[in-house]
Amino acid sequence: MYHRLFKRGIDFFLSLLALLILWPLILICMLAVRLSSPGPAIFRQRRLGYHGREFTMLKLRTMKVNSEHTGSGVYSGKNDPRTTKVGRFLRKTSLDELPQLINILRGDMALIGPRPPLTYHPWPIDEYTPEQRRVFDARPGITGWAQTHGRKDVEWHRRIEMNVWYVDHISFTLDCKIFFLTFAKVFSSADNLNTGETLKKDEST
Repeated sequence: MYHRLFKRGIDFFLSLLALLILWPLILICMLAVRLSSPGPAIFRQRRLGYHGREFTMLKLRTMKVNSEHTGSGVYSGKNDPRTTKVGRFLRKTSLDELPQLINILRGDMALIGPRPPLTYHPWPIDEYTPEQRRVFDARPGITGWAQTHGRKDVEWHRRIEMNVWYVDHISFTLDCKIFFLTFAKVFSSADNLNTGETLKKDEST
């Protein structure tokens, strides 16, 4: 009942409140991004969301323009030359995620939920198994169960398993637990860098 009736209302109210409080900080961060390197302050990227529908996710830009098409592609490690100095700070503090509050107001995302994957990574949606597709039965979140249990170190098959587990156990209590675990991760900067490729080939195919 929480998932069907209350979760969306709570998300809308909290994201609106956060935007009203944090808009000066967001503007300062946007200005810092613009001054740090040429290009827009907001990075827009197509992601897979609720029921597998595509949407445009918003982030503060942390890399040079078109960096996703150079170097290691979607993987970014420590001292990645594509990342700007301001971008490294934004990533370390997770401030780059703040524009996603707008995605929540639009109904694209939730505060808590599986992180929305790229449309092509770890694989296109038609390559997800029926079990893996259940990850799209909840709105994607700014943070989620997998992010509090390894964050960027977790291999994608395991990450999807954890997110499906979340979909099966959504509750107000679980969302509160994830919320506070996320703060602990952010303040400690734990698991906030890719240590290598987190996609292993499925040997059964």
